[in-house]
Amino acid sequence: MPAPCAPVSVTGLGLITPAGVGREATWEGVMRGRSVAATDPQLKGCAVDFACRIPDMTPEQARIGGGKAWRMGRFSQLAVLAAREAVADAGLDPAGWDGARVAVVIGSGLAGAAHLEDQTLRHHQGGPELVSPALVPMLISNMAAGEVLLDLGAHGPSMATETACASGASALATARHLLLAGLCDIAVAGGAEAAVTPVIASGFQRMGALSSRVDEPAAASRPFAADRDGFVISEGAAVLVLEREADARARGQRRYVRFAGAGQTSDAYHPTAPAPDGVHAEAALRSALAEAGLGATDVDHVNAHGTSTQLNDLTEAELIRRALPHRPSVTAAKGVLGHSLGAAGAIEAALTALTVRRSTVPPIANLTPHNLPYDLDCVTGTPRAQRVRAATSHSFGFGGHNVVLLFTEEN
Repeated sequence: MPAPCAPVSVTGLGLITPAGVGREATWEGVMRGRSVAATDPQLKGCAVDFACRIPDMTPEQARIGGGKAWRMGRFSQLAVLAAREAVADAGLDPAGWDGARVAVVIGSGLAGAAHLEDQTLRHHQGGPELVSPALVPMLISNMAAGEVLLDLGAHGPSMATETACASGASALATARHLLLAGLCDIAVAGGAEAAVTPVIASGFQRMGALSSRVDEPAAASRPFAADRDGFVISEGAAVLVLEREADARARGQRRYVRFAGAGQTSDAYHPTAPAPDGVHAEAALRSALAEAGLGATDVDHVNAHGTSTQLNDLTEAELIRRALPHRPSVTAAKGVLGHSLGAAGAIEAALTALTVRRSTVPPIANLTPHNLPYDLDCVTGTPRAQRVRAATSHSFGFGGHNVVLLFTEEN
């Protein structure tokens, strides 16, 4: 087994999700264990007309400032707001840091697809003069990272990760590697997505990925349930601040968790379906364990990808049962939040960090023990008090991308 890597700590968290605007509001919403899915007026006329939307923000929460919001895609705006919360939570002041030593990595699956859809309609209806001059920066996937860089005055390495529904998790794994390579001292990393549109929703519906429970949206997302029938499309953002543990200790900063390992593999099996044997996803899990210097039985908790689709939940359930047969507790935030696509991995990583820090596991919405066909210790009904010394967060994406992040208690 390879030697563990140098410790990296999570020192700040920022969250904007359909459960609430801000870290604490999101945590409280997830802990309630009730889906926030509802009929969406913007999806009127679609075969599946419900989604999970971020609640209205107060003017203070939504303020980008400097007249910049007009040029920014919604996914970039969410990334900036989440990054501000995370940096403040980490006790950092961008006015006083060495920006050349600050990296930014933000993942997104569909980036500015919503703006392309809107501007294409404008062009069709009124010609090129109606197309916004800000279309390209609103559209391209690197601009969430770009706008965070501009907002924070960060001049270190920066990039966007695009591994579909694993994009946010890929961003965190990449940022950790930048820290360990000595290419930065602070990494601001996560994911952002805002792609709840008629065309995108219809595309997922046509491929059979969305739940069709139009008469009961709040009961639609049900990870690992025997009668699950698809995911609920969602939006959101999460940003984490990562630092080498020694640096965080030196400045006396509170540390949520140690980011102890990350594993990344590829199925090379099918454009949208997971490899049914899950062997490469398991390899990602074992790689994360090896980096952390841990064995499978050290894992106390799993924050599952848990999409509420038939194939993904089946493959993941079998992976957990086979690789972690000691039955660690399992949760899946998509029951409450829906599936925020490229942001999901970062949101779930942030929730995993809070689970470890607060010794409490959120329940899976719309799942009961009687409706669970797998031999998993899924947390249902109410939150579970549990000391979690080590936890994994799983993310899988179209294209066969597998990312497993591993977090442990801080010493």
